[in-house]
Amino acid sequence: MTYHPHLKDVDPEDILRETNGCTELDVSVSPNASRAGIEGIDPWRKRLVVKVRAVPKDGKANKELCDILTEVFSAPVDLLRGGTSRSKTVVIPLGRETVAAILEGYV
Repeated sequence: MTYHPHLKDVDPEDILRETNGCTELDVSVSPNASRAGIEGIDPWRKRLVVKVRAVPKDGKANKELCDILTEVFSAPVDLLRGGTSRSKTVVIPLGRETVAAILEGYV
């Protein structure tokens, strides 16, 4: 699967929403991957693609997703929606512009 390499290729409004001083980020998770990390942005699904090594059982993949994103943003990231789905929404306690700038360094 091919992903656009830069956030600027996708309208940030499609994957980032600022609410109450925090930012919601739409994510697509690939569990049971050989390596973990941010893969890029899927322009069709309009989601950040994150690979995790954990299997999607007992919340292990969700925990690893939040741990990876917490490291990326240097802020606690919590799962907001999609606990049992590959399509998830997380919340980050940072402004949208800050989140977009950090993501640009990863995609």
